[in-house]
Amino acid sequence: MGSTIKITSNSSTKGSIRVAFATNDNENIDAHFGSAAQFNIYNISTDDCEISTIIKIEEKDVDKTVALLKGVDIVYFVNIGATAAAKIINSGIFPIKYKEVVSIDDEIKKLSVMLNDKPAPFIKKILEKKAA
Repeated sequence: MGSTIKITSNSSTKGSIRVAFATNDNENIDAHFGSAAQFNIYNISTDDCEISTIIKIEEKDVDKTVALLKGVDIVYFVNIGATAAAKIINSGIFPIKYKEVVSIDDEIKKLSVMLNDKPAPFIKKILEKKAA
């Protein structure tokens, strides 16, 4: 299935979002959803960011990968198939696709700024759902 490395336990900070990054090199969003070596999951809030979990994908199975990402709000990747995209969306995870490789650190900085300044509508929706 997959192995999970839990790094921290603080996963429910008020006003925080859980974000997964599909990565093969541990530094960049550089993987196709279905063939990523791992997903690095971060808790990002207005004043803090910490990696909480690393999920190593040992078996390339979309249903199992989606199940492993349960509790994640947003997942980033460089590509995804239509079936996998539908499964991600139906599980309540917001998918974000990049056409090129992007640094995880750069994306975390953008999300932190966005949370502090003016959250995008989809992030507002995530935060409202969590506050309810």
